[in-house]
Amino acid sequence: MSYQTIQFDIREGVATLTLDRPAVMNALNRAMRAEITQALTTLPPEVRAVVLTGVGRGFCSGQDLTDAGAAADLEAVLRAEYEPMLAAITGCPVPVIAAVNGVAAGAGANLALAADVVIATESASFIQAFTRIGLIPDAGGTWIVPRAVGLARAMGMMLFADAISARQAADWGLIWQALPDDQFAAGIAARAQALARGPTGAFLAIRAALAASFSQDLPAQLDLEARLQGEAGRSADFAEGVAAFLQKRPPVFTGR
Repeated sequence: MSYQTIQFDIREGVATLTLDRPAVMNALNRAMRAEITQALTTLPPEVRAVVLTGVGRGFCSGQDLTDAGAAADLEAVLRAEYEPMLAAITGCPVPVIAAVNGVAAGAGANLALAADVVIATESASFIQAFTRIGLIPDAGGTWIVPRAVGLARAMGMMLFADAISARQAADWGLIWQALPDDQFAAGIAARAQALARGPTGAFLAIRAALAASFSQDLPAQLDLEARLQGEAGRSADFAEGVAAFLQKRPPVFTGR
């Protein structure tokens, strides 16, 4: 399929979705939101991992304020366009890495933080920029950020709209890793391949279990773990993992 605002490439089981509006630091307009949603909800079966990144010096500067109709009814835009896009990321049938190559601001920051794993260049930064234009954080930010860094840091980030460096974001637990810029491309490729060659079913079960853990007591979580582990134990990947362990060889997972 041909896209206008993103690049979409599949190699060795990894789909790379690249935001491609560098003149506006990959700001999100209506077309880009629709194309992100379309690409992630129509992945071909050979895809085992997704990398979400940007072209140029920024990952994503957030909502394109020049986009026609963007400010007319913010609630309607969030419900009709942002919510499906975020659901496509958080419900993606394979793990998603956000490879944050530069500034991630506003909805662009929260787009990245919706991924399963966030890895950034050390020169990148994260900005909850919404109060700079009189708005509140959206695109899932008020749910994701306090769970990652705690209420005090989330409140400070959102009230003051300060830029948080990638290194600080990693130290706070907002993201998984900050890599030196000259190691970023190789580091992302290695992580993406590790996921693409891994036990996809187990990865998705981990996502489900961690998401549920915030709203359940321990007995309920233990029950969920038992159910998910039972499903994993009946998978071909578990059988392969055990066989590979006993035979002292690397496992060859198929995602089944």
